[in-house]
Amino acid sequence: MVLRVCRAVVGPTDAEDAWSETFLSAMRAYPQLDAGANVEAWLVTIAHRKAIDIGRAATRAPDPVDAVPETGHTDHHDPDLWAALEALPDKQRRTLAYRYLAGLPYAEIADLLGGSTDAARRAAADGIKTLRTTYLKEEA
Repeated sequence: MVLRVCRAVVGPTDAEDAWSETFLSAMRAYPQLDAGANVEAWLVTIAHRKAIDIGRAATRAPDPVDAVPETGHTDHHDPDLWAALEALPDKQRRTLAYRYLAGLPYAEIADLLGGSTDAARRAAADGIKTLRTTYLKEEA
Protein backbone atom coordinates (compact mmCIF):
# COMPACT_ATOMS: atom_id res chain seq x y z
CA MET A 1 0.00 0.00 0.00
CA VAL A 2 2.73 2.49 0.97
CA LEU A 3 4.80 1.66 -2.12
CA ARG A 4 1.75 2.19 -4.34
CA VAL A 5 1.18 5.63 -2.86
CA CYS A 6 4.84 6.49 -3.38
CA ARG A 7 4.67 5.31 -7.00
CA ALA A 8 1.59 7.40 -7.62
CA VAL A 9 3.25 10.55 -6.29
CA VAL A 10 6.83 10.29 -7.62
CA GLY A 11 6.65 7.52 -10.23
CA PRO A 12 8.24 4.09 -10.26
CA THR A 13 11.88 5.24 -10.34
CA ASP A 14 11.92 7.18 -7.05
CA ALA A 15 9.20 5.19 -5.27
CA GLU A 16 11.58 2.84 -3.46
CA ASP A 17 13.53 5.76 -2.00
CA ALA A 18 10.31 7.35 -0.77
CA TRP A 19 9.18 3.98 0.61
CA SER A 20 12.36 3.49 2.64
CA GLU A 21 12.28 7.09 3.90
CA THR A 22 8.66 6.52 4.94
CA PHE A 23 9.49 3.56 7.15
CA LEU A 24 12.59 5.18 8.63
CA SER A 25 10.49 8.18 9.61
CA ALA A 26 7.66 5.97 10.86
CA MET A 27 10.01 3.96 13.07
CA ARG A 28 11.30 7.17 14.65
CA ALA A 29 7.82 8.58 15.23
CA TYR A 30 6.03 5.36 16.27
CA PRO A 31 6.68 5.70 20.02
CA GLN A 32 4.77 9.01 20.05
CA LEU A 33 1.79 7.61 18.09
CA ASP A 34 -1.51 7.57 19.98
CA ALA A 35 -2.78 4.09 20.83
CA GLY A 36 -6.07 4.65 18.99
CA ALA A 37 -4.53 6.12 15.84
CA ASN A 38 -5.30 4.73 12.40
CA VAL A 39 -1.89 3.28 11.51
CA GLU A 40 -2.70 2.85 7.81
CA ALA A 41 -3.73 6.46 7.38
CA TRP A 42 -0.72 7.55 9.43
CA LEU A 43 1.65 5.57 7.17
CA VAL A 44 -0.03 6.86 4.01
CA THR A 45 0.34 10.42 5.28
CA ILE A 46 4.03 9.88 5.94
CA ALA A 47 4.46 8.21 2.53
CA HIS A 48 2.68 11.10 0.83
CA ARG A 49 4.92 13.68 2.51
CA LYS A 50 8.15 11.73 1.98
CA ALA A 51 7.31 11.18 -1.69
CA ILE A 52 6.72 14.91 -2.11
CA ASP A 53 10.08 15.57 -0.43
CA ILE A 54 11.82 13.10 -2.77
CA GLY A 55 10.11 14.71 -5.77
CA ARG A 56 11.19 18.18 -4.69
CA ALA A 57 14.76 17.04 -4.12
CA ALA A 58 14.84 15.43 -7.56
CA THR A 59 13.78 18.66 -9.25
CA ARG A 60 16.53 20.57 -7.46
CA ALA A 61 19.32 18.10 -8.19
CA PRO A 62 21.15 18.41 -11.52
CA ASP A 63 20.95 15.45 -13.87
CA PRO A 64 24.28 13.67 -14.30
CA VAL A 65 25.41 13.74 -17.92
CA ASP A 66 26.60 10.15 -18.11
CA ALA A 67 23.83 8.56 -16.04
CA VAL A 68 21.80 5.79 -17.58
CA PRO A 69 18.16 5.97 -16.50
CA GLU A 70 16.89 3.04 -14.50
CA THR A 71 13.61 1.43 -15.33
CA GLY A 72 11.21 1.20 -12.45
CA HIS A 73 9.41 -1.89 -11.31
CA THR A 74 5.65 -1.71 -11.56
CA ASP A 75 2.88 -4.13 -10.82
CA HIS A 76 1.49 -3.46 -14.28
CA HIS A 77 3.82 -3.21 -17.24
CA ASP A 78 1.53 -1.01 -19.28
CA PRO A 79 3.40 2.16 -20.24
CA ASP A 80 0.24 3.66 -21.76
CA LEU A 81 -1.60 3.37 -18.44
CA TRP A 82 1.29 4.99 -16.55
CA ALA A 83 1.44 7.77 -19.15
CA ALA A 84 -2.31 8.35 -18.81
CA LEU A 85 -1.99 8.49 -15.01
CA GLU A 86 0.96 10.88 -15.18
CA ALA A 87 -1.03 13.15 -17.50
CA LEU A 88 -3.78 13.59 -14.89
CA PRO A 89 -3.77 16.72 -12.76
CA ASP A 90 -1.88 16.18 -9.50
CA LYS A 91 -4.96 16.20 -7.24
CA GLN A 92 -6.82 13.67 -9.40
CA ARG A 93 -3.80 11.35 -9.62
CA ARG A 94 -3.23 11.42 -5.86
CA THR A 95 -6.92 10.97 -5.09
CA LEU A 96 -7.09 7.91 -7.35
CA ALA A 97 -3.94 6.46 -5.77
CA TYR A 98 -5.20 6.96 -2.23
CA ARG A 99 -8.65 5.60 -3.05
CA TYR A 100 -7.90 2.66 -5.36
CA LEU A 101 -4.35 1.69 -4.42
CA ALA A 102 -4.31 2.46 -0.70
CA GLY A 103 -8.03 1.87 -0.14
CA LEU A 104 -8.53 5.01 1.94
CA PRO A 105 -12.01 6.44 2.50
CA TYR A 106 -12.78 9.83 0.96
CA ALA A 107 -12.78 11.53 4.38
CA GLU A 108 -9.15 10.56 4.98
CA ILE A 109 -8.21 11.50 1.41
CA ALA A 110 -9.76 14.92 2.00
CA ASP A 111 -7.65 15.33 5.14
CA LEU A 112 -4.48 14.36 3.27
CA LEU A 113 -5.13 16.70 0.37
CA GLY A 114 -6.57 19.54 2.41
CA GLY A 115 -10.07 19.67 0.98
CA SER A 116 -13.58 18.44 1.58
CA THR A 117 -14.91 14.91 1.22
CA ASP A 118 -17.06 16.04 -1.70
CA ALA A 119 -14.01 17.55 -3.42
CA ALA A 120 -12.13 14.26 -3.02
CA ARG A 121 -15.07 12.35 -4.53
CA ARG A 122 -15.24 14.83 -7.41
CA ALA A 123 -11.49 14.59 -8.06
CA ALA A 124 -11.71 10.79 -8.17
CA ALA A 125 -14.72 10.86 -10.50
CA ASP A 126 -13.02 13.39 -12.79
CA GLY A 127 -9.84 11.31 -12.82
CA ILE A 128 -11.73 8.13 -13.75
CA LYS A 129 -13.64 10.00 -16.46
CA THR A 130 -10.40 11.36 -17.91
CA LEU A 131 -8.78 7.93 -17.85
CA ARG A 132 -11.78 6.43 -19.61
CA THR A 133 -11.55 8.95 -22.41
CA THR A 134 -7.74 9.02 -22.80
CA TYR A 135 -6.51 5.56 -21.85
CA LEU A 136 -9.38 3.54 -23.31
CA LYS A 137 -9.28 5.64 -26.49
CA GLU A 138 -5.59 4.71 -26.95
CA GLU A 139 -6.42 1.00 -26.61
CA ALA A 140 -9.18 1.10 -29.24
